[in-house]
Amino acid sequence: MAEILIIDGDHGFSQGLEKALATYDLPAAHCDSLSRAMGLLHTGNYKAVLLGDDLTDGDILAYLSTIREIPSFPEVIVVSRSRDPDTAEAAIQNGAWNYVTKPPNMQRLLVLLKRVMEYHEERHSNTIRCSLRREGIIGNSRPLQACLDTLAQAAGSDANVLVIGETGTGKELFARAIHKNSARVSRPFVVVDCAALPDTLAESLLFGHERGAYTSADTKSVGLIKQADGGTLFLDEVGELPVSLQKVFLRVLEGRSFRPVGGVREIQSDFRLLAATNRDLEIMVDNGEFRRDLFYRLRGIRLQLPPLRAISEDINELTCKFIQRHCKRFRMTSKGFSPDFLDALMHYEWPGNIRELMNTLEQALSRAGKEHILYPRHLPRVIRAQIARRDLEKSLPVKTVPQGKGSFEASKFPTLKDYRKQQTEIMEKSYLRNMLDITNGDIRQSCRISGLSRARLYALLKQHGIHRKE
Repeated sequence: MAEILIIDGDHGFSQGLEKALATYDLPAAHCDSLSRAMGLLHTGNYKAVLLGDDLTDGDILAYLSTIREIPSFPEVIVVSRSRDPDTAEAAIQNGAWNYVTKPPNMQRLLVLLKRVMEYHEERHSNTIRCSLRREGIIGNSRPLQACLDTLAQAAGSDANVLVIGETGTGKELFARAIHKNSARVSRPFVVVDCAALPDTLAESLLFGHERGAYTSADTKSVGLIKQADGGTLFLDEVGELPVSLQKVFLRVLEGRSFRPVGGVREIQSDFRLLAATNRDLEIMVDNGEFRRDLFYRLRGIRLQLPPLRAISEDINELTCKFIQRHCKRFRMTSKGFSPDFLDALMHYEWPGNIRELMNTLEQALSRAGKEHILYPRHLPRVIRAQIARRDLEKSLPVKTVPQGKGSFEASKFPTLKDYRKQQTEIMEKSYLRNMLDITNGDIRQSCRISGLSRARLYALLKQHGIHRKE
């Protein structure tokens, strides 16, 4: 069975490449559209995808992450006519294994495919699925599931981890979950708030001090780094680490040793390092605000947390959990919420992310008092005002902006959420049609392939107006 899928609209190129790979005992299949490819990928067991750019039914870069999330987890090599460095960089940033230009150098392509096959075999053979302790992480959206996959990977190794995300996205929560799922779970989890380190006492807090090291040092003190020995050291808001300490801390990371203030001997500390920031460290490095060598040390595994507005499908579950938690904390009877209350939460931008949502629900419960149902009027005014503004803007007449010979209706440009929903529906409809085509309308086989129940499959077919073949 073919383990390589070639996706390209140029039939001659795809067929020629398939024959060339066959001569090297690399069986491949090919198709000429992304929609058809999605059906084949869901029903096959492909390890590698050669993704061409002669396609008319979608942007290949937009499909990259989707292809890599297919159950067989294939790696993608982009084969493009473009020699634009920006395009190559964008492909790699979106998850491509590599980027080659047409016509591909066959020897190089064979080497890449060999590495992909070896990597895929090593990664997925004898894999033992284990239950991940979420430690309070709520939600099941696709971006969050991707973060949980990275969390599991980080927990299984001892590499440094850099957690990146906006304020309130749960960076410390994820860091604690990595520790709780790691082999160091029984050892300390020590937090260093880099933004709150006082310049005069920073070294003493981190490294400890000997008795008499300075005037008020009446007793010996064990620093935070030593306290984390055998466990995990978490540098929260590492972007705020004073420049004077960055060089000192770099040396600690390199040798896992340090000297307490006033001490004469080096002390060892076997800690695992996790760091978090809401700042762009790469820009800080370019501006000379953060040491480049320290940045490279920190970013072993990169965990990017999504903002709440990008995982709005999780807001319902988050709201239920937080209301339940707050009611228990305040010793209140459990409360429900109206559909328009949830709709208001779903459409707010949440600049403070999950932390802001928690505080908002706490305020709403306080305002509701003994009422059993939460309504939009229980929300803070800033949220209600933004919703009112959004509704009013929708009702305003269309404004057109001249653009060349035509015009552009700015008010008709969709929001990211609406656009994502439209594209998901298009892909879902295409997937269902291709699946029915492959199974010749066999519902039982379609349920087995898709993982859907019979009732859910019929509901989706009805929703998209698709009639199965008799």
